[in-house]
Amino acid sequence: MSDLPMIAFAGIGLMGLPMCRRLLAAGYRLTVWNRSLEKCAPLIEAGARQASNPADLCSDADMVLLCLADTAVVREVVFGSGGIVEGAKAGQLLVDHSSLEPTATRAMAAELESRSGMRWVDAPVSGGTAGAETGSLAIMAGGRGEDVERVRPVLAHLGQRLTHMGDVGAGQVTKACNQMIVACNALVIAEVVALAERAGVDATLIASALAGGFADSKPLQILAPQMAHSEFEPVKWRVRTLLKDLDTAVQLSREAGGATPITGLAAQLMRLHGSQGELENDPSTLVRMFREQDQ
Repeated sequence: MSDLPMIAFAGIGLMGLPMCRRLLAAGYRLTVWNRSLEKCAPLIEAGARQASNPADLCSDADMVLLCLADTAVVREVVFGSGGIVEGAKAGQLLVDHSSLEPTATRAMAAELESRSGMRWVDAPVSGGTAGAETGSLAIMAGGRGEDVERVRPVLAHLGQRLTHMGDVGAGQVTKACNQMIVACNALVIAEVVALAERAGVDATLIASALAGGFADSKPLQILAPQMAHSEFEPVKWRVRTLLKDLDTAVQLSREAGGATPITGLAAQLMRLHGSQGELENDPSTLVRMFREQDQ
């Protein structure tokens, strides 16, 4: 165990908790921090150390992993009072699994390295809580090649695949592309289920009927049954997360001088759904927006 790198982790949420459990099970010595300290309790019971603040995460860590809500939260945890930058040292790596704005990621990475010498790998993930629990996440990384290779053995316990996409920020661009596909897929699946119901077809059979065909996908197999059965709990991911990532994708396309009209429409539909009190709910609730046409 002594030759394994020391790991620290900030953000013990729907994804962070199972990811940390896998790291502990693999034998890593783990230090954890979360804004709501009580969320760390199961990990402390399992042998992790609780940091007093984000800076403390760096006291004995070789790499600090983050899985946080958005760009503003990451910026606060890294550069705010008691933030990571106050404890960071050259030779340490920050590995960010959050889904952030690529431009902001590049700026924060440059600032962190210039102020402390700590380097940044953006490594957002896809696969949801099920993927986090089974270690089957898809991980898309941006950063220096040697830094990505250094974290690869650790992230092998979290994901089935780690792809180095390019320099810092490239992982976040890839995650935006991922979320464009996921969110647009979720919206059309909601339309499909509602249409099938309205047309008198048993929507609970849609996923199995289309399995293996050209329309098949993981979102179809997961979301269509949940939507058809109106099974909206437990919440495995949130509408607000998809909305945030769609907004990031639209902003990225604007910065790159491109057009993403389908994603722009998806963002507006997701925002409309969220405005109906659905922001904290599972995206399977999207079917309610299309069912309401009949009411």
